[in-house]
Amino acid sequence: WDEGRVHLLTHSLHYGLGVFEGTRAYEQTDGGTSVFRLRDHLTRFNQSARIVRIDLPFDHQTLEKATLDLIEANEHDSCYLRHLAFIGSGSMGVDPGDNPVRIGIASWKWGAYLGEEGLRKGVRLAVSTHARLSFASSFGRAKATGNYITAVLAKREAVLRGYDDCVMLDANGYVAESSGANLFIVRDGVIKTPPPPGILPGITRDTVMWLAEQRGWELRQMSFARDEMYSADEVFLTGTAAEVTPVREIDDRPIGDGVPGPYSLELQQAYLAMVRDEGLCPKGWSTPAPAPALVEA
Repeated sequence: WDEGRVHLLTHSLHYGLGVFEGTRAYEQTDGGTSVFRLRDHLTRFNQSARIVRIDLPFDHQTLEKATLDLIEANEHDSCYLRHLAFIGSGSMGVDPGDNPVRIGIASWKWGAYLGEEGLRKGVRLAVSTHARLSFASSFGRAKATGNYITAVLAKREAVLRGYDDCVMLDANGYVAESSGANLFIVRDGVIKTPPPPGILPGITRDTVMWLAEQRGWELRQMSFARDEMYSADEVFLTGTAAEVTPVREIDDRPIGDGVPGPYSLELQQAYLAMVRDEGLCPKGWSTPAPAPALVEA
């Protein structure tokens, strides 16, 4: 952890071309550790790299094994994982030429992304003055590092104004997503979420949609404007870091009764139960990590 070295002339550091994934491992109810939807995250990692023309030097199986080995070596029972692929030093023109592609994987303990209180009581958001990058000028399906410059500016703007996070609109003025999470609203018993290509189609978003469909709830992927969001009965965010976080207020307007609603809470509880119990996951969604080796005294 303390010995990581990145050259000052690393191409991605100057020009912002890289891809990454955020994944979580959870301690299971039986005492083991499993990574939630690791294979789906690594598939998207590969797809993101392909979209932005980065040739990964390792295959899926190698990356999966390295991820599990890292959890074991760091003796984590639960952790956040960050996979990063970037272009190393060499050519310093805009075209990286044959600069080497580097890959790093890190793991660390990370609690609730927007705070434990935010998970329980809901968070406060503000609609950002920064629009999400248009899919006409960026690749919305790629989890690319440079795509997050606007998100960083939007998040900082919201925090400086006293909010927990933000809502970003797309180039047409429709609701897109938060700075680092997807967004859902509930109105009159119907769950709505903005569709691709104006958003990153999140893996947690996909999981929550599956949970809603399992319950027979009506769910629509459709565009909507901020006024429909303001007048929603419930709003919540989803993401690997954010998990399922209710929203209690947007632009100083209370959402519903100003407290997490029944849909948000049930989906949150179902999601947190699923990631901690392999038996509740569809096949292939939970990847067990090896137990740390016992060291003799």
